[in-house]
Amino acid sequence: MPIKDINPQILSEIRNNFAEDALLSPNAAKNSDAKRYFPENRENEIRPPFFHDTDRIIHSKAYTRYIDKTQVFYLCKNDHLTHRVLHVQLVAKVARTLGRVLKYNEDLIEAIALGHDVGHAPFGHTGERFVSAFLKEKKEGCFCHNAQSFRQLHEIEKNDAKEHVNLCIQTLDGILCHNGEWLVEKYINNPEKTGEMLFAEYQKCLAEEETRNLRSMTVEGCIVRVSDVIAYIGRDIEDSISVSLIKREDIPADICEVLGNTNKQIVNSLVLDIINNSYGKGYISFSKDVFKALDELKSWNYKNIYNNPKKMSEDSKIQAMFNYVLNSISSENLHGNIKLQYEKWKDGQNKEYFKENGPARIAADYLSGMTDDFLMSSYTELVMPKSFGFGFG
Repeated sequence: MPIKDINPQILSEIRNNFAEDALLSPNAAKNSDAKRYFPENRENEIRPPFFHDTDRIIHSKAYTRYIDKTQVFYLCKNDHLTHRVLHVQLVAKVARTLGRVLKYNEDLIEAIALGHDVGHAPFGHTGERFVSAFLKEKKEGCFCHNAQSFRQLHEIEKNDAKEHVNLCIQTLDGILCHNGEWLVEKYINNPEKTGEMLFAEYQKCLAEEETRNLRSMTVEGCIVRVSDVIAYIGRDIEDSISVSLIKREDIPADICEVLGNTNKQIVNSLVLDIINNSYGKGYISFSKDVFKALDELKSWNYKNIYNNPKKMSEDSKIQAMFNYVLNSISSENLHGNIKLQYEKWKDGQNKEYFKENGPARIAADYLSGMTDDFLMSSYTELVMPKSFGFGFG
């Protein structure tokens, strides 16, 4: 017979072992302050709330699909390139390092880091732009991956009992506010933010792209946000060199003097600088010189990597693929495997979902959950003629 309840004495000792709030910074998020939109009975729960969130995230279907989602380089047959699943692990590692040294809640940090990109569309930020353009054309808002990550884990993803994943509000807040593309010298949290304010921010993000630069309610959220850029800035350079898009000597010398010219050097320089400028201060900050170098490196990456004409040479075809599949989903003009999978996905949603969302938003929700390969195979199935084989008999 399975054990449904743990021995009360053992449970008490386990909880004492997990009572780490007293060891954290006064500005850290405390396990005792964790809140959820849907209250739960945690009487026999042995896991602290943010630790439990990590389990819920890694057991979600959205997390599983990380494995075949592009980070930067799509359509490249190179097994050493970073995919989304590795990126979130790198973010978690950097963020937990900072959290441990600065005495912030590592469980919350890990949950935010592992969940922050589940809303990314296929083909990375390129796909994100195409989905957003589709929604704007249909006058159903816009698309940004941070809001979609919140949406995926709060509204779309259901467990086996078709119930909400129900993450802590602090975790969802860090996911919504994680954007590493918006770089600042000092990251200050907003401890006055409530769950109602957070949900209002999320809804605004679905309508206005300009709202993506948000302040997290916790310092842990600030740590993940800055760790996002630390994790990708040097790693993207290494990937670009491996696909012969740039050479290491192309990186400006003045930036290299401050940060180094390898991913290892860049990560180390940025992490140590944050520790030196944030320890015991209740916020996360770079020094002026290091921030200036990082900001310049980010701009250099955009010009030479992300917006490189060689990398973007297939983008018009990719956009045509996105538009065709999005329009096919929104009109429900589907057949074959994608129709079967879409119907199965729809069965997992409640009736309110279809009342509250238009066909374009529903199409964006479904497509954004696809892996790169599933999108391409679905497009092929919808567009390419299928052989009848030997005959019709």
